[in-house]
Amino acid sequence: MTTYRLEKLFAPRSVAVVGASPREQSVGRKILSNLKRAGFAGEIRLVNPRYPEIDGTSAVPSVDDLPETDLLVIASPPATVPGIIESASARGCAAAIIITAGLGEGKGSLSEAAQQIAYRSGMRLLGPNCLGIQVPRLMLDASFAAHMAEPGSLALISQSGAIAAGMVEWAARRSVGFSGIVSLGNQIDVDFGDLLDYFVADRATRSIVLYIEAIQDAPKFMSAARAAARAKPVIVIKAGRHTQSAIAARTHTGALAGADAVYDAAFRRVGLVRVFDLDELFAAAETLGHIRPFVGGRLAILTNGGGIGVLAVDRLLDFGGQLASLGEQTVKLLNERLPPTWSKANPVDIVGDADAARYAIATDALLADPANDGLLVINVPTALASAGEAADAVASSVRKHRNQRYPAKPVFAVWLGDDGDAETKLAAASIPLYRSESEAVRGYMHLVHYRERLDALMAAPPSFPSDFVPDSQKARAIVHGAIESGRTWLDPLEIADVMGCYAIPIASVSLARTAAETVELAKPLLAKGPVALKILSPDIVHKSDIGGVQLNLANESAVHAAAEAILARARAAQPGARISGVTVHPMIVRSHARELIAGIASDATFGPIIAFGSGGTAVEVINDKALALPPLDLALARDLISRTRASRLLKSYRNIPAADTDAVALVLVKLSQLAADVPEIRELDLNPLLADDKGVIALDGRIAVAPAPTGWRGHPRFSIRPYPKEWERRTRARDGTPLLVRPVRPEDEPLYTPFLEKMTPDDLRLRFFASVKSFTHAFISRFTQIDYARAMAFVIIHEATGEMLGVGRLHVLTYSDTAEFGVLVRSDLKGQGLGWLLMQMLVEYARAEGIHEIVGEVLAENSAMLQMCAEFGFSIAESGADGKNRLVRLRLAPFQTPNPTPP
Repeated sequence: MTTYRLEKLFAPRSVAVVGASPREQSVGRKILSNLKRAGFAGEIRLVNPRYPEIDGTSAVPSVDDLPETDLLVIASPPATVPGIIESASARGCAAAIIITAGLGEGKGSLSEAAQQIAYRSGMRLLGPNCLGIQVPRLMLDASFAAHMAEPGSLALISQSGAIAAGMVEWAARRSVGFSGIVSLGNQIDVDFGDLLDYFVADRATRSIVLYIEAIQDAPKFMSAARAAARAKPVIVIKAGRHTQSAIAARTHTGALAGADAVYDAAFRRVGLVRVFDLDELFAAAETLGHIRPFVGGRLAILTNGGGIGVLAVDRLLDFGGQLASLGEQTVKLLNERLPPTWSKANPVDIVGDADAARYAIATDALLADPANDGLLVINVPTALASAGEAADAVASSVRKHRNQRYPAKPVFAVWLGDDGDAETKLAAASIPLYRSESEAVRGYMHLVHYRERLDALMAAPPSFPSDFVPDSQKARAIVHGAIESGRTWLDPLEIADVMGCYAIPIASVSLARTAAETVELAKPLLAKGPVALKILSPDIVHKSDIGGVQLNLANESAVHAAAEAILARARAAQPGARISGVTVHPMIVRSHARELIAGIASDATFGPIIAFGSGGTAVEVINDKALALPPLDLALARDLISRTRASRLLKSYRNIPAADTDAVALVLVKLSQLAADVPEIRELDLNPLLADDKGVIALDGRIAVAPAPTGWRGHPRFSIRPYPKEWERRTRARDGTPLLVRPVRPEDEPLYTPFLEKMTPDDLRLRFFASVKSFTHAFISRFTQIDYARAMAFVIIHEATGEMLGVGRLHVLTYSDTAEFGVLVRSDLKGQGLGWLLMQMLVEYARAEGIHEIVGEVLAENSAMLQMCAEFGFSIAESGADGKNRLVRLRLAPFQTPNPTPP
């Protein structure tokens, strides 16, 4: 349901508490007290069959006796909850917070009953088993927390009520305010995805903090988190980092893909900044509560104590930060105005007797210095100067700087031993104060990392090789054949064929049933060099463990003896194993090759995962790995490689040339595509994958398969919807020009500028409702880097020239089953039916996605667009106070729209 009716949860006009009691220590009484104490301006109503009045507020015996109410807060026994939801939904109640615990989970539970009743009426449910919500700026405290938070710009979404309550208590002492605090509980309806969509659209919210124990709907969460992180900083803390998987991994890749590592990969992919404990979470909240995101990462440090300045530098470098240099003019100014004992470098140590005037001089100079992007000010208390006066001076300098420059540089502060005096003065200037230099540097780096993640999200990836055309149909046939025969593993010959379908180099393989047959197959290979033999059995996965591998066999007699020995050892080690024979492989010797591992693992929450790291037989012991969620492009693949120790070995050193990192990245992208095309692949290992300056080749592979589960539209297992290749169409314009109509891709950015440059200024104004004078990366990336789970854009490409001729776009609104559309055709190509073609594609796509209505805002003077909309069956109504716009609507269900042909 996303944000549908959530405004009634967070901004209700009336609230009714069901289960309010006169007992002082009851949950219901506490909720009532909190509503009153907060000063909620709307109506407060009570439901209690035994008391006509509680604490001066009248009560009715039943929900059926309530007037129409926006929000219900339920703190009654579990068995009563479904009936309360049914009565409330019948009376038009929009939302309910279920404080009550003990409703159970799963089929037949009270939770399921309440969920189904609410779904039928569109009522939204928060909980059960939750603390409630607080919206400080609206003076709404529908919770049983001990205190009400102060108003601010930080939203907290917590799966734990205790964490939410603890954050309120901490924030009260640190001048950090909240736009909203939500305790999710068991999430039978409202979940992380819904609330991320709500708070990213909330103008009072500047940043978001998440406390997560587990994600229930990964595709929904990933889509909402990606959209949120593009607009606002999102900090996440995940509990249960060391929980062991209940199912033993069957491949090396699966063993590397631990549950928490997958969550980490998911957070990284969508641009969330992760913290690992409450101290770090509080530091992040302190930062986000006072500082806006900024560009750059060069930090200047000002201190009156050299030692703590050096410690701050250490922590900055530990966290991957960058120490700023000092500009020549800054050094000159400080030399003129500071004692000669100052440090002459960053950290700027102004010595232990530094007074307020000295702090002001140095702060002014560093804020004016273009060689840094942010400032950390540290004060160590001494008997020679007043720490409070120094805080006053810094606060004054920062205010002056903000008045003179926009955007202003971020300033962070550490006042050791502060008794509250400095904190008050710094907080009044919105300067975050930290307990230590380490905490302050962490806070600074949270925003640096957010900017890095945001830049990565918005970066245009390099184009994929145009000659890569996988044979996905053949690969699917191989996998389906294995599943239909009852097998869960592909044999080496099938693996080689699947790799061939995706142009992934792998050593050749042939199968021999007997030792004599092995010799015959080995003869042509022995003419070029030694061979290797491996046991083939669907029951033996790790061949080396039972002596099922023999390497470096240089002649026919050695091959014969090794084949007999391998078969005998396999029968002895696993008497019941089904043994198909022995596979014969050429020994591939690359003296400078690095042994890597690449593969696909499956996660119960997030689906397929791409893994990469150092390979070989000791892969789990070395434990050098990084994970990423598919789909991958070349930029994401290179980032995945860079996060391993193996990436350093891929570079040149001594007399060893650098390995072909691009070839490694290409393998990872191809594996990502394979996972999208063949969802029946559950685990895949390429180990070892050899890489050197000549390229890559896999020496061995394993592929585990299983029937693909049913799942959400787009892909049954991906948590990030992959490129929808099935929506590619080939057609012709009216003049016979061959056209490719396909979904937009991130790497299409270079096509947009020449396309837009061929638009007349008037056509651009009609599309964007304003003049467009420049086509920046930031402007274009909004159209090319879309989330296929909530938007679609079709581009028309000239098949011969590769030029972009037109684009049509749909964006699903998060509060309904409606999508907004836009169509733009190159100005010199009007009359070729391209706009009509794009509109047909958008309508067809909307129907397939279950979208019930397409809407658009059109300028009244845009007669061509209005005529096309009328021919497609859109209703057209006047829109806007000045009457200059038209709102067009096309209902797709329950009514069927006509399917016209171009006139």
